[in-house]
Amino acid sequence: MAAIKVSPFVINIGSLSSNIQTFLQADILIINIPVKNRDYFEFLLKEIEKSKIKKVLYVSSTSVYGDESCVISESDGLELTESPLYKIETLLRESKKFKITVVRFGGLIGYKRNPGKFFSQGKLVQNPDANVNLIHRDDCIGIISQIIEQQVWGQEFNCCTDTHPTKKQFYTKVSNDIGFPAPNFANPKEKVFKVISNTKVKNVLNYEFLHKDLMDITFT
Repeated sequence: MAAIKVSPFVINIGSLSSNIQTFLQADILIINIPVKNRDYFEFLLKEIEKSKIKKVLYVSSTSVYGDESCVISESDGLELTESPLYKIETLLRESKKFKITVVRFGGLIGYKRNPGKFFSQGKLVQNPDANVNLIHRDDCIGIISQIIEQQVWGQEFNCCTDTHPTKKQFYTKVSNDIGFPAPNFANPKEKVFKVISNTKVKNVLNYEFLHKDLMDITFT
């Protein structure tokens, strides 16, 4: 860390330490914390508002949308109001002390996140005809980098690959990639799904996904 002039901090969002303001000495803060407790974020928000932070990038998830059985864009207003992540998004957006952009990533894949290993032997995959909404880690980093480089604030972006194969199609393929048998799929019932559109992030950032088609990615 010292060699690249980085000072590491351990941050416990549930119990912020007295040196949190030292950590918050920056113009831009990226919040990528899997915690969904809004109360913790209220404490963090108070500290951010006391700091020099002027821009916040909050990493959220496409799970803020329910299964609407349609294609979902940012402007559709289909967020689940009871979603803990959506409540945190709203809390942060209401601050007048900084500009914020929210990125809603689909399920993360790539490197150690090998989807061929997501389902253990014998586990049933429910709703096998539902479409998947996933994104490779390379594109997560690429999108975050472009938001900062282009200074695009005050936005929400849905972020996932261009293609949305069914669970059965995708998880059979990626299991075969690594020599595993396909997982067991539950008997299909009424198809309930959501397809997350990435049109906005491509248009606004002029972003070209590195991994566009899930079925073209080979996992080993």
